[in-house]
Amino acid sequence: MKITVSELVFIKDPETSDLGKRIIENSILLIDELGFDAFTFKKLGLKIGSNESSIYRYFESKHKLLLYLTSWYWAWLEYQLVVETFSLIDPKVKLNKAIAILTNTVKLDRNFSHINEVVLYKIIVNESFKSFLTKEVDSENNEGYFEIYKRLVARLSTIILDIKPTYPYSLSLASTILEGGLHQHFLTEHFPSITNCEEDKTPTSFFLHLVENALK
Repeated sequence: MKITVSELVFIKDPETSDLGKRIIENSILLIDELGFDAFTFKKLGLKIGSNESSIYRYFESKHKLLLYLTSWYWAWLEYQLVVETFSLIDPKVKLNKAIAILTNTVKLDRNFSHINEVVLYKIIVNESFKSFLTKEVDSENNEGYFEIYKRLVARLSTIILDIKPTYPYSLSLASTILEGGLHQHFLTEHFPSITNCEEDKTPTSFFLHLVENALK
């Protein structure tokens, strides 16, 4: 199985070579270790035993690499959403399942040996906003860099409207669930005094409660 990422974010598809896969595998581990701001291609080159210039043959900048990682994650999450809700008939059951998929902590997927989804998820929680909080966000959006992310929001919006077709804020609610799930996990880890989410009250349970009341 192959997760497809827009060709806009890379020069050479890292999935097509052993070096490319090592770049992805170790960039995830190194960003998690150092943080995105301290991460450089020079440090990545040292970690994988390759020249810094070889990494630039795949990505023109670390910003584009982060776009690749976030796009891969959203595409992988979209795959989970489609597969696990496809056969569900009851709209409420389908929506609850979708919310759980999009807000639960991630488990390792053995289908991708070179990508640690658990560590990647930590990067998404802590660093993904840096992929779009830039001066270039509008031009990158117009060029199609965020199509996978927007498609995922649209899928969730459609599931919401299946329950209440007259609900006027389906996209707003869908994007709030997607981003809010990440934010609540971030608060739980770093600012527990300003969230009610904890072991017995997860972000998933919060959003299930929020959506149920919003769609009454």
